[in-house]
Amino acid sequence: MGMVPCLILRFVVLRSNESHSVSIRMAEIQNQCTILCNQLSVLDTLSGDIPETIDAEITQFSNIYNGRVMIIDQSYRIIEDSYDLDAGKTIISGDVIKCFEGETVSNYDDRNSYIEVTSPIQGTASKEIVGVMLASVSTDNIVDIQENLRQTLDIIIITVFVVLIAVGVLISFYITRPLNRITKAVENMTESYEEDDLHENAFLETIRFSEAFNKMIGRFKVLDESRQEFVSNVSHELKTPLTSMKVLADSLLSQEEVPAELYREFMGDMSEEIERENKIINDLLSLVKMDKTSNDMNIEMLDINLIVERILKRLKPIAQKQNIELVFETFRTVEAEVDETKLSLAVSNLVENAIKYNHENGWVHVSLNADHKFFYLKVADSGMGIPKEAQEHIFERFYRVDKSHSREIGGTGLGLAIARSAVIMHRGAIKVYSEEGEGTTFTVRIPLKYVANAK
Repeated sequence: MGMVPCLILRFVVLRSNESHSVSIRMAEIQNQCTILCNQLSVLDTLSGDIPETIDAEITQFSNIYNGRVMIIDQSYRIIEDSYDLDAGKTIISGDVIKCFEGETVSNYDDRNSYIEVTSPIQGTASKEIVGVMLASVSTDNIVDIQENLRQTLDIIIITVFVVLIAVGVLISFYITRPLNRITKAVENMTESYEEDDLHENAFLETIRFSEAFNKMIGRFKVLDESRQEFVSNVSHELKTPLTSMKVLADSLLSQEEVPAELYREFMGDMSEEIERENKIINDLLSLVKMDKTSNDMNIEMLDINLIVERILKRLKPIAQKQNIELVFETFRTVEAEVDETKLSLAVSNLVENAIKYNHENGWVHVSLNADHKFFYLKVADSGMGIPKEAQEHIFERFYRVDKSHSREIGGTGLGLAIARSAVIMHRGAIKVYSEEGEGTTFTVRIPLKYVANAK
């Protein structure tokens, strides 16, 4: 990049110097030709011999400027030639003809390195053009000056090129040092997340990279902790029913002559624990299946009203046990491209949660609406509500606001995580609005048209 302006400057300087030198030389020649023409104009005719004084001046002019001067009369005959080569011959030239018409012509031939000037000779009495002076002057000295200037510029450009290379190498070392430090720090951090954060403040770019990298590492730490917590929660949730069943079985085995009623009671408790274990495993399988088949969507154009009505009809008996009013409100017929199984799973979990975590004699309102682009599902209840500090965590796996109460109800802590995964797979969004003690509202927004590669 540094050489480009140098080469452009070299070209401009050479062309400018050549143009300036040629224009000065051309002006000098034109001036000398004008002087000689003025001296010849007093003759009024060029039929005779050229006076010796003027002939001497022409010879001197030819010697000084290393050129050739020819005097041409009205019949295009050369009556004077400083080289004594073509005297008496006829010359037919476009420039000479133009000059007889009163036009002074100047040309520069850069290929052959000469300047040619034609100047008219006007008679003093008649004011007519009685002849033409044609002067051809070599520009070899200008070419020599141009060559010397070109060599000087080439030396300067080579020097600049070497300096640029040296400066470029130094700058590259200066720039790559922070990058090498970043690379080394990243290599160290790949071995463990426990390394210190990346801090490289040499340039604005390295500062931004450090900040972005630290955010990424922070996200990885959160994901790693989330995975570890998930594994721990899965182990705990699966172990708890097994532990309860083992305790019940050991209690029966440690007693002799146990009454049949106690057996029935203990077996009933063991059946509940088995059912709880089965529910946890089924929910885990549903969640894992969604993660693995996130791109395997069985999309169909379906009636969303009908899907929601079927789900509410299935859950109505659960609501009636707690005397909870279950209401479905629809504003229009909604048809959308969805995966029926996954959408049903999401809606079912939201409504079932609203029923389970509700007060007796409460209510659950489900509403469905749509615009030109999305359909909206709202599930509102009059339940216990969710504390503000817990609302950002409720979609995490195995997260419970009140663990003891959740276990009494029979929740696994996976329902909302399953619902969120199903909604996201439809390129939708789910939000929660809740006030503790007043109730909770979940809103779901899903596009009417499914786009497989949407971001």
